[in-house]
Amino acid sequence: MPTARPSVHTGLCRRRALHLGSLALFGGMSLNRLIAAETRSASPPGKAKSVILVNLFGGPPHIDMFDMKPEAPENVRGEFRPIETTVPGTRICELLPLTAMLMDRATLIRSYSHKYNSHNPYNVMTGFDLGVDSENYYAKRTDHPSIGSVCQWLDPGPPDVPRHAVLPAFPGYTQALRRAGPYGGYLGTAYDPLFSSCSPSYARESSGDYDPVFASGVPVLPALDELADMTGNRFHLRSSLLTKLDRQLEDFERTGALAKFDESSRRAFSLLTSGRTRNAFDLTAESEETRRLYGDGLWTSSALVARRLIEAGSKFVTINWEAKNGNHWDLHGNNFGMLRAHLPVLDRMLSALISDLEERGLLEETLVVVMGEMGRSPKINAAAGRDHWPQCGFSLLFGGGVHRGVVVGRSDNQGAWPEDRPVSAGDMVATIYHLLGVDTTLTVPDLSGRPVHICHGGQPVYEAIA
Repeated sequence: MPTARPSVHTGLCRRRALHLGSLALFGGMSLNRLIAAETRSASPPGKAKSVILVNLFGGPPHIDMFDMKPEAPENVRGEFRPIETTVPGTRICELLPLTAMLMDRATLIRSYSHKYNSHNPYNVMTGFDLGVDSENYYAKRTDHPSIGSVCQWLDPGPPDVPRHAVLPAFPGYTQALRRAGPYGGYLGTAYDPLFSSCSPSYARESSGDYDPVFASGVPVLPALDELADMTGNRFHLRSSLLTKLDRQLEDFERTGALAKFDESSRRAFSLLTSGRTRNAFDLTAESEETRRLYGDGLWTSSALVARRLIEAGSKFVTINWEAKNGNHWDLHGNNFGMLRAHLPVLDRMLSALISDLEERGLLEETLVVVMGEMGRSPKINAAAGRDHWPQCGFSLLFGGGVHRGVVVGRSDNQGAWPEDRPVSAGDMVATIYHLLGVDTTLTVPDLSGRPVHICHGGQPVYEAIA
């Protein structure tokens, strides 16, 4: 996690001084107050160096995947049977046989519960679950920052590797809108992630939202002209920052520690032109055996790129499972037909990613989180689907300092409500921060300079932490 923080008495490096100054401009706080806050904050040791978040957009049905209720009434229990896993007494869906063999490496949370009933990853990526669709559906400047954005705010990292990336595209219905969640929010667009883009191929056109068609393809870096507006805004912002910070940092100029004056202003451009970033997206560099392990699906290929980005030095990589032709988890109709298509792909993705990380010695320092923004309703509806249900869902965690072979929380006999150890969105985010070594009591300034808790009152789920 973040490197040791510099003392005011020993001087700040230029990058850190620019970073603090940018916060003063974003949040209305003085540079002196921010430097003082730096000296007071202390981060716990973290076992995870990086995170791969697999966001199953739409709300995966916990009751058909990781919290099955075979004794429930027929209109609740569904069509699939549970199978044994490598953790005695813990059973999951029969369509996840490879994942069942990995459960002794995982912590399974069966009591993820919150209040935010909306189709975006806002609660997953920020920990804030008090939003409403009318205010929080689309990304806006006043949003809370994502975990990846906060990590970049704390530690900008090398200029030629994205600190925070989202694959294979930004959350937005077939790349047509900007859903809230992954952005820098009130920290500023300088802390937005790098978004790849994709143009998947399909064997046929779907007949509707609940007719899944396998998506082939890979995430790719966007062309520079595709980022013209965003990049232009960032360069304008950073140019203005440099001008204003020159005045604020005059006292530091004499130290000689501010040599790399232009590094921050070139960051966005350098990410798209750097060899390290381009190489991370070049899957031809992988062995044939590894490429066969992952396969040519859009989601499994995204997992392979995520692993390559982590190896290159990225801190937080999200795979957002959302594309046209039924590639989503909002299963209001044809729930079981959709899952028959999706679950084998998810099973292959997790098996390939976890085994690959493990073989490379990266699993213990890479936290892999699999979840969605909500669960699904216990009762099957008239369209053979399940509806929105933020009251209960799941989160599956591997590597990065998590307890192995542990189940946290318990839902009632129909999977409707947590009976034991409810875990909020803030708790989940606090757990991720803790594993990364980020102080979970940290606050960041909003647009008015008001300090906002990065975990929104959440506390780490210590039962999940080794």
